[in-house]
Amino acid sequence: MTVHIRRERLAATFTELCEISSPSRKEGAISAHLKKAFAELGADSIYEDDSAARTGSESGNLIVRFAGSQSDREGLFFSCHMDTVEPAMGVKVVRTGDIFTSMGETVLGGDDKTGIAAVLELLAILKENKTPHPKLEVVITTCEEIGLLGAKHLDYRKIESPYGYALDSTGINHVVIGAPAANKIMIEVKGVAAHAGLCPEAGINALALAASSLTGIRLGRLDHESTCNFGVIEGGVATNIVPEKITLKGEVRSHSREKLKSYTEEIFATFQKTIDNWQGGPATGDGRPSVEITIVDDYPPLSLAEDAPVIKRIKDAAENCRKDLRYIVAGGGSDANIFNGVGLPTAIIATGMNKVHTVDEQLDLNDLVGLTELLHALTIA
Repeated sequence: MTVHIRRERLAATFTELCEISSPSRKEGAISAHLKKAFAELGADSIYEDDSAARTGSESGNLIVRFAGSQSDREGLFFSCHMDTVEPAMGVKVVRTGDIFTSMGETVLGGDDKTGIAAVLELLAILKENKTPHPKLEVVITTCEEIGLLGAKHLDYRKIESPYGYALDSTGINHVVIGAPAANKIMIEVKGVAAHAGLCPEAGINALALAASSLTGIRLGRLDHESTCNFGVIEGGVATNIVPEKITLKGEVRSHSREKLKSYTEEIFATFQKTIDNWQGGPATGDGRPSVEITIVDDYPPLSLAEDAPVIKRIKDAAENCRKDLRYIVAGGGSDANIFNGVGLPTAIIATGMNKVHTVDEQLDLNDLVGLTELLHALTIA
């Protein structure tokens, strides 16, 4: 079934959304705009949760419900996030033909306002055509870009649909059916400070201990489904002081929970071995180094079977609207990981956004139209 997408209305909606600044924790204006838009589109309920008290955002997550007229058919939800990365204040959209960019001083905001724009256009089409459809829910989260915080504090009991689709991936015409779990790791290595010129032998160099440990750890791609990276190192006071404390921050990701656990334990053991094997000299006295490791379960894996209802539905929809979709496994985490972790099967749909998280971000209107066509087919499938 073909559906007429009002391209210029969709373009105007996308532009309007992008020009409402909404960096993480400053989503108040975009949240108010969306609540008004959903109400005008005939939402049966608009619920804002109390997650702001825990995320620090100006807004809670939104759960919007359209009851539909087909109560005998299985409902579904679409999920997007309303926040963007920085720089995001004062976005001005530039349109050149069908290509949208920013002025070059900010991000565009297509991550994730492409998804929101497509959902709003879908709802407008359903309303003006009086299209019969099952229950449809829209979940709009906050603070996705700073650790999936909105999704982590969402009240999932308010979602009635059995499964859904997160509209939050670069590219077009693909569906993410697998993504890794991740552990965040913070390591604090403590030594003993001393004057580096007068009595360096009295110190225990925390930086040297940390460096020695890092050389014993495998970094980068560990195997076909696992990675490890340390991206932040902090510490030291001055060039003439033996560093007393060094903090390292990193992560391990894997599609296998067992491998995630094993690689994380390997890091712990390597640092502990360095500390245990340390041999001091007479000048260090009773001083000894120590290490403290904090591990945070950041998000669970996403793994969807190709015969799962959430995947079967999108395959049928793609066939009905004549789209050739690819089903892929990705390397990043998103709100969909959290949704799947609480028992809500959620696939991720590519929205056409490109060069995200940079001031060179862009979007082709044709891709946004194609996304909206797919969402329409999914809703009436």
